[in-house]
Amino acid sequence: MRPKPDFTKVKYFPGTRGNSFDVLLHIMDIIENLPVPVFAVALFAIAVLPTWGNWPLTLGLWLFMLGDWALLAALPRAGKSFGPAKPPALALAILRAPFALLPITFALPLQIVGTLLVIYSFWLEPHRLTVTRQTLNSPKLKPGQSIRILHLGDLHVERITNRERKLLKLIPTFNADLILFSGDFLNLSYIHDPVAQAHVREIVSQWSAPLGVYAVSGSPAVDMEEVVPSPLLDGLPLRWLGDEKVTICHNGHEIDLVGLVCSHKPFVDGPKLVEVLGGRPSRFTILLYHTPDLALDAAEAGVDLQLSGHTHGGQVRLPFFGALITASLYGKQFEVGRREVDGLTLYVTRGIGMEGKGAPRVRFLCPPEIILWEIGG
Repeated sequence: MRPKPDFTKVKYFPGTRGNSFDVLLHIMDIIENLPVPVFAVALFAIAVLPTWGNWPLTLGLWLFMLGDWALLAALPRAGKSFGPAKPPALALAILRAPFALLPITFALPLQIVGTLLVIYSFWLEPHRLTVTRQTLNSPKLKPGQSIRILHLGDLHVERITNRERKLLKLIPTFNADLILFSGDFLNLSYIHDPVAQAHVREIVSQWSAPLGVYAVSGSPAVDMEEVVPSPLLDGLPLRWLGDEKVTICHNGHEIDLVGLVCSHKPFVDGPKLVEVLGGRPSRFTILLYHTPDLALDAAEAGVDLQLSGHTHGGQVRLPFFGALITASLYGKQFEVGRREVDGLTLYVTRGIGMEGKGAPRVRFLCPPEIILWEIGG
């Protein structure tokens, strides 16, 4: 077993109030509230810096920046996403500025490529819902027919879009025996919004599987206690697991499913997991927990499979490097996908939706996903 880091002295944790990402979101709120003329002047000032004295180039660069802003502002009207336009437009303007230092024969094509990337990353990829198929065999399960488990995570509903409609069309085609959701129902901008809550209920009410639909809550800052599980999930055909274990029987298989409320503090949730397990598991055991940061504790406790999300795979990934931001205590170690951790299989989903507040509604090389598992002996 690899040693577990000591996180007890960490002051701010991912997915909670006060961390660096939360502070950045508040700064983005200030940017979004800038008057339109002031923001346009700010973009012009950024365009001036690399093109000083060459006013045609300044004007051209500024027009590209205004084009980004217009593309982002059009997303809500097109029903694609419903976030603020100014903070990501400012970030894109800053990214564009250095390329204006190149000779015009290089700078112009690169600025055009930048616009194409904005269209792809904000308009197209966030709605390119993909299906990942995984298999897992365990000596704890009897040989024979496998159990099909559909893992969903990070809905982050703002409004129902084509992405959620595609999700609802896909789910029945898998004939999954069991559906598991690893948290974050609502978008951070719409936690108390009645329309967003109604849309969550409309989506979740259409999930069904013979062995049931189970869910845990996500980050405390997103799935707030006064919203999840009640009133958001009241009356829905879904069982919320709040620090409890259930045994699921299927074709001779017996599987223990543990669902924990996520505090993002492994030193708090690790002992809670041991208590809920009630001893080292003898049956195949699945942990449904929002963040991957409990993986070392779960492996130590004898869990076989942990299904998590939270990181969104970073949403923006670079070739050969991966996620720029992981929102994990372990950095890039558990940023996305399947990992083997001391006998535990961990899967971190890229999720379905996107965070909220001033965070860009963007995905690049990181499309939304749902995962279909085939688990057998």
